[in-house]
Amino acid sequence: MKNNWKVLIWAPLLCLLLSQSCGSGDSGLSEEELHALKVAAEDVPAFSADSAYQYIAQQVAFGPRVPMTEGHARTRDWIIATLEGFGLQVQRQDFQAETHDGLTWDLTNIIAKHNPEAKKRILLAAHWDTRRVADKDSERMDEPIDGANDGGSGVGILMEIARVLSTAERQPEVGIDFIFFDGEDDGEPEGSRLRSNRVFWCLGSQHWAKNPHEPGYTAFYGILLDMVAARGARFYREGHSMQYAKNIVTKVWNHAHALGFSDYFILRDAPPITDDHLYVNQAGIPMIDIVEFSPDFGFGSYHHTHADNMDLIDKRTIRAVGETVLFTLYQE
Repeated sequence: MKNNWKVLIWAPLLCLLLSQSCGSGDSGLSEEELHALKVAAEDVPAFSADSAYQYIAQQVAFGPRVPMTEGHARTRDWIIATLEGFGLQVQRQDFQAETHDGLTWDLTNIIAKHNPEAKKRILLAAHWDTRRVADKDSERMDEPIDGANDGGSGVGILMEIARVLSTAERQPEVGIDFIFFDGEDDGEPEGSRLRSNRVFWCLGSQHWAKNPHEPGYTAFYGILLDMVAARGARFYREGHSMQYAKNIVTKVWNHAHALGFSDYFILRDAPPITDDHLYVNQAGIPMIDIVEFSPDFGFGSYHHTHADNMDLIDKRTIRAVGETVLFTLYQE
């Protein structure tokens, strides 16, 4: 991913949380709207941060998920088998793409459908590959990173949402599509000069946008998760999300504030970044990006370094994102 500068849900503490995070009115929600969300939240199945954490740990245990490696292949097979075990309809989108340094990679987007008969659909996405170099580190720069947060976290949260949907007595009134994009994180190393106008990031979403998994596919809107489990993470309103899907950003951030997660979902705009949601938006589906990217200092200090490991992952952040997204699905 590249930035464009350089190129359970309700706990007994709910009332206190609401008074602190929403009492000022910054979220734009009235007291009546907050009450309605509280009532709605009581009927949403529980999201397990512990379960999502284990899904992240399992990916890291496979090793770096660099395309054309054993860790990549094992993770692909595990994602597919796990989603099929949840009863979802799963398909592979195999394709080839050229890397920034002229390699030809075999890549796979993984698509899964929940409630395939529903006409109104919501698209949830994350990338499942990891970076082959630690180009922002000061040591072992040529070695691949674990990608616990950058890659693993979005997949882990979506896997838990898929598990919840597969077992929940009450179901959302919409269909849910999951897309796990491949080849997102292999753009040119930090500091290198662009050799062409081509974008070598987000290879999976670029391919999918031109070749959707089914002709004429569309969704009401989409949510992309990227780097969503770091300790102390803050999620700002990313620029392309505000450009293409401002109303969805407002809805999701309001839900987060109503659920007591205002410390994570910040009501402040950040610059646009090149991420998978950009190409989904260009394909005509409004999609937002929940991503840790600050308007003040950009990506976290762990970004594209070996510090992106399981020590970075925090279940509180996982819970904030997972509960917010799951709750949003149940409001459609």
